[in-house]
Order: sequence, then C-alpha cells, then structure tokens
Amino acid sequence: MSGDDIFQMFGFLLPAVVTGVVAFYFFRLHTRNEEGRRRYLLHKESQKSALPIRLQAYERLALFLERISIPNLVVRVAPKSADKAAYENLLIKNIENEFEHNLSQQIYMSDECWNVIKAAKSATIQAIRRAGMSESDSADKLREDILNETMDMQSPSATALAYVKKEISALW
Repeated sequence: MSGDDIFQMFGFLLPAVVTGVVAFYFFRLHTRNEEGRRRYLLHKESQKSALPIRLQAYERLALFLERISIPNLVVRVAPKSADKAAYENLLIKNIENEFEHNLSQQIYMSDECWNVIKAAKSATIQAIRRAGMSESDSADKLREDILNETMDMQSPSATALAYVKKEISALW
C-alpha cells in the first residue's frame, strides 16, 4: 500500500468518523433531554399527588396549634377537681397527647417549621408551669392565673401558626 492509497483511504474514513461523532453527540443529547423530560413529568405527577397530603399535614398542625393556644386550651380542658397540681398536669398531658397524635406530620414539612411548632409547644407548657408556681390554691384560680399571665403576650401558637402559613404560601 502506497502513501497515496493511505491518504485516499483516510479521505474516505474521515467523513464517516466525523458523521459518527456528530451522530453520537446528538443521540446523547437527545437521550439526556428525554431523561430530563421524564424526570420532570414524574416529579410533576408526584407533586400533584403529594400536595394534598402535605396540605392536610399543615392543616392538622394548624389545628394542633389552635388547640394548644392557651385561651382555647383552658376553655376546652376543664378541671376535674379543685387540685391545682392535677389541673396543671392535665393541661400539660393534653398538650403532649395532641402533639403525639400529630407527630407523623413532621415528614411533610421542613425541619425549620417543625422546630417552630415544637418550640411553640414547649413555650406553652412553660407558661402553664410558670402560672402553676403562683400562689393560687385551686384549679379555677390557676385557670385565671394562666389566662392573666398570657393575656399581654403573643401566644407561642400564634407565632408558630404565622410561620406555618408562611411556609404554606411558599408552596404556591
């Protein structure tokens, strides 16, 4: 084989190699676009089915926050006896039970939002305990003390509820 034959063969081979490389590049680009499109459609479909579940979780936690807001809690949970300590424990137990009932909802929201809800629960319990240290001698007097102590400040539940609403608005 002479140098001229090799050069001629190279002349025939070069367009085929260039065509093959270009075809490979476009095929790879096409498959990436298709994969991206499939992922987008799958994500869109899963979002469509997950959104109602997430909204339901936010609704349940909004209800939880409303139920543990001190005015609502004190009105809803009446003392069973005149014992102040028993009433304090009843209120705290009620908050803990409500919280445990909604514990699984945390998987549908951000860690930050869940931490705000836990902080509201803890702050509410602390407010009840602070009022329990008062000189009141009966459950009814404790009830008054709890309401009076928290009347001037913004409820931890209201603060947490505002945060939950803000996070929900980000979903739209």
